[in-house]
Amino acid sequence: QVQLVESGGGLVQAGGSLRLSCVASGRTFSSGYVSWFRQAPGKESEFVAVVNLSTGSTDYADSVKGRFTISRDNAKNMVYLQMNGLKPEDTAVYYCAAGRNIIGRRYIYSDDYDYWGQGTQVTVSS
Repeated sequence: QVQLVESGGGLVQAGGSLRLSCVASGRTFSSGYVSWFRQAPGKESEFVAVVNLSTGSTDYADSVKGRFTISRDNAKNMVYLQMNGLKPEDTAVYYCAAGRNIIGRRYIYSDDYDYWGQGTQVTVSS
C-alpha cells in the first residue's frame, strides 16, 4: 500500500554531513510516525530518529542527539534526516520506516512499523 525509497547515502569523512531523504508513494498518509533505523554488519537494528507526521514532534537516540535532525514535508510525502558531525560509528545501512498505528513510545521498536524502504548506505571514514 505504501512504498518508501531512501536516498542520499554515501561516503563522507568524519565530521562531515549528509542529508538522507525518504519519499513515500502509494497510499500515503499524514498521520502516524516515520522513523529512521540503521543496521551495521553483524549488529542489531538500531532506532535513530522519529517524527510524528501530524505534529512534527521528534525524538532521537541518545547516540545521535545534537548531531542529527529529522523533519518532514507532508506536502511532498518526504522525510529527511540531516546528519552532522558524522562519526565512523555512524556507518550503517539506514532505513526509513512508516507506521500509522504505533502506540505511545513504541516508535523505537522496528517490529511495530508497517512499511520499510530498501536502505541507503552511509560510510564514515576516519
